[in-house]
Amino acid sequence: MSGGGQGLGKVEVRLKWDPSPYGEPPRHLDIIATTYPADAPYGRPAYVVHYDSRSPDGTINMSRHSQTGMGFGFVEVMVLELDRLSPSYGRVVVGVAIHQDGGPRTFGDISNAGVVVVEGYRQLIADDLARVADATAATVAEFARDSAGVWEMREMIRGFDSDPVVFTAEMGSPQH
Repeated sequence: MSGGGQGLGKVEVRLKWDPSPYGEPPRHLDIIATTYPADAPYGRPAYVVHYDSRSPDGTINMSRHSQTGMGFGFVEVMVLELDRLSPSYGRVVVGVAIHQDGGPRTFGDISNAGVVVVEGYRQLIADDLARVADATAATVAEFARDSAGVWEMREMIRGFDSDPVVFTAEMGSPQH
């Protein structure tokens, strides 16, 4: 786990990928976050945040969304205000899923994919998702409160072979 002194406050997860080749259906990736109660950090998520939603209290939301990639750098951004998240939540897992409506696609099929996690100007994670090339979805990071209530982060690049809906139920499992 990392976090540095005061723990994490406001974190951004940024995602990039290139558009599909000419004549192919758009390639659509999404950042997804699942939030877990402090008393059941590996149970069912209390809520899920993705392109079409935000957390009930507004502490986790999408500030930028793309359905095609565009090829202009980080085109999708999720903001997590961990320092404002209710103490009733003890864990947040963030991942990326590929929509499968244009046929089966894995990260190996996606050109120039990349994800970064930053806090201010400090880069916490940078990954090109190549190590999960055969997966259709992947977790990226786990944020958890320590015993003092301070938010820390652990890199958690794990591949899954599931669609976005199933992925939201699986992504917070302790093992895959």
